[in-house]
Amino acid sequence: MTNNLFVGKVYYRFDELPSTNDWAAEFIAKSKPPEGMAVRADTQTAGRGQFGSRWLSAPNDNLLLSVVFYPTWLAVNEQFYLSMAAALALHDTVSSLLAAPEFPPPVCSVKWPNDLYLADRKVAGILIQNSLSGQHLQSSIIGIGLNINQLEFDTALPNPGSLAQALGRSFDLDVVLQQLFEHLEKRYLQLKSGQKEAIKSAYETRLYRKDIPTNFERLSDQTRFEGVIRGVAENGQLLVDTGQVRPFDLKEIRIC
Repeated sequence: MTNNLFVGKVYYRFDELPSTNDWAAEFIAKSKPPEGMAVRADTQTAGRGQFGSRWLSAPNDNLLLSVVFYPTWLAVNEQFYLSMAAALALHDTVSSLLAAPEFPPPVCSVKWPNDLYLADRKVAGILIQNSLSGQHLQSSIIGIGLNINQLEFDTALPNPGSLAQALGRSFDLDVVLQQLFEHLEKRYLQLKSGQKEAIKSAYETRLYRKDIPTNFERLSDQTRFEGVIRGVAENGQLLVDTGQVRPFDLKEIRIC
């Protein structure tokens, strides 16, 4: 279904799975699938987000998929570059859909570490599962949930959104998927060719609320403070200016 070199060349689609990431992990445990193998489900019964959170999605309205890669050339301490590349591919995909609307599109940005936002609404998330071999990655499963045609969401979710909500029209899921495969392959090959600084620069340019005073919460004690996002460190820490620039870990703070 794709003209890419390898992403999506091997493609499995299911009406329902507990989790596309789990299905891909089980496949890898039994045999080595080709790089770029993709698995998609119309609905997931146990979809996951960052830090064990649930990923909720209406059946047949959105894209729920995982893609297998073998970035054995990437050191363990550089694995956040893969996260940045995946987030950029998602941003590239959605930005291409916003290119020619009838009205000005909402701002598309990447909320650290790798959620995709339209204005202040979360429309996509990424969950990456890496396996390691010594000091390098062995395999990576990039799981993506992209809200496309869903119009109503669980009221317990803090700020969900979709492309259809933002733009007032529906989309062909297969067309969006094809574009996502293309952008994933381009960003992955860009990273593989050694263009790490270009990846990092592009990611930082697209960061949600970069250079804007922002409220944060410390997860350890729920205290709040104000700071300004300046970028990210190579290991994925968020660089926040609170009078002086200091790094914060993923499990240390959240953006309020």
